[in-house]
Amino acid sequence: MKKVSFIIFSVISVMAIVSCSQSDRNPVLTIEGGKIKGVETTTPGIVAYKGIPFAAPPVGELRWKEPQPVIPWQGVKLADKYGAAAMQITWDPNSFYGREWRASGSAPFSEDCLYLNVWTSAAGKPDKKLPVTMWIHGGGYREGFGFEPEMDGGEDFASRGVVHVSITYRLGVIGFFSHPLLSAESPNGVSGNYGVMDQAAALKWIKNNIAQFGGDPDNITIFGQSAGGGSVQTLLASPKSKNMIAKAISMSAGGLSDRPSALIDTIQIANKAMMDYFGKTTLKEMRALPFDSLTKMTTDYTAAVGKRLNFGPITDNYFLTGSFSDVARAGQIPNIPYVFGSTANDMLDMTNPIRDFCLLREQQGGKPAYAYLFTRQLPGDESGAFHSSDLWYVFNSLRHSWRPFTAGDKELAVKMVDFWTNFAKYGNPNGQVDAVWTPCTSASPKFMVFDANDANAILTMTDSPVFLGPSSRK
Repeated sequence: MKKVSFIIFSVISVMAIVSCSQSDRNPVLTIEGGKIKGVETTTPGIVAYKGIPFAAPPVGELRWKEPQPVIPWQGVKLADKYGAAAMQITWDPNSFYGREWRASGSAPFSEDCLYLNVWTSAAGKPDKKLPVTMWIHGGGYREGFGFEPEMDGGEDFASRGVVHVSITYRLGVIGFFSHPLLSAESPNGVSGNYGVMDQAAALKWIKNNIAQFGGDPDNITIFGQSAGGGSVQTLLASPKSKNMIAKAISMSAGGLSDRPSALIDTIQIANKAMMDYFGKTTLKEMRALPFDSLTKMTTDYTAAVGKRLNFGPITDNYFLTGSFSDVARAGQIPNIPYVFGSTANDMLDMTNPIRDFCLLREQQGGKPAYAYLFTRQLPGDESGAFHSSDLWYVFNSLRHSWRPFTAGDKELAVKMVDFWTNFAKYGNPNGQVDAVWTPCTSASPKFMVFDANDANAILTMTDSPVFLGPSSRK
């Protein structure tokens, strides 16, 4: 009998230890809105928290308003599923990018889309103070979501001692619609920058809550690609967000330019003309329009009058006082480390604008600015190093692609994740080892060139990066 009792006691003890261990790894956290519990991932020691609301659902009367505080919930929310992606036009699965990735993953679309996702190795350990990365997806401010398959790198980042966050924000006519009636309604007298205000709200949420996940609220690196890279630049220029950023990476969004910014007066007058054309003259009528009707109206209006409407960040003298380039030239962006780069077959040649930005930072006595060009001609066809092709490498997500990647591609992906996470930790992509990737300066205006062959990654520093022209993809 004593032996049986001892065995039962031992089993109970082991179960208690296992339960305690699991609880330690994946504790219940208290954040804005209530309590949450994550899910353990396939990477040992990494917990994911998916679908965390960082603002109230921007629906009904909150459509076309600044993001509002999170609505509290009762009990413990199990953060095991991504939130909805922002409303957008579904990608054609037979289009180039549809074949490449977006058709390979599915997501519900909804105006209730203000959610973020966290991957960490230090849940419930605020004293850890791990560096934090906030990812902003691209898609021309019209489409995309932060958990597309090619952006599936949260576990890789977290396994390197970084708390990784991806966010979703309002897009297109829902995220960037400006109108005189909306401006008159707003306590700030402006309208239109809702999508980037969402990003700033997510950044503020991270600042206020990330310590619960083991992150350092004073060491947040924002990074994004294409429109996400442009969003990074917008957040750096905005007086509402720039002071929360410790480091920044802008991918395939250019650098310094002389392109004038879109002005609120011009944009809201154009949008009013469109709504007037369809007889929609009150906010109640406009807010009642389904997303599909709104997008059809913008398309039909352009076809009828020949005027294309702009749905992207605008200078409103509240959230944005000028273009990124103007604010940067005025020395009013944060004095932090930067990484700017693009691909060799990008939409256009960005090498000179990127170099100009890095040299401006040097002239202004700023912290280091690093430049890169991704030149790997992707295996499988003749599309080259096309716009967005570097995402599979930055997130080490080659497994989600149909392409016949080689040992060299896999090595390059690991090295790029190392560079990006080292930058988040130290403000230096090399980490604490001898410099391989040096800052772009007047004395050494060099770019890191990322390439690979069948067997190896190829890393080269050069002051004459070669843009190969836009991809011939179809």
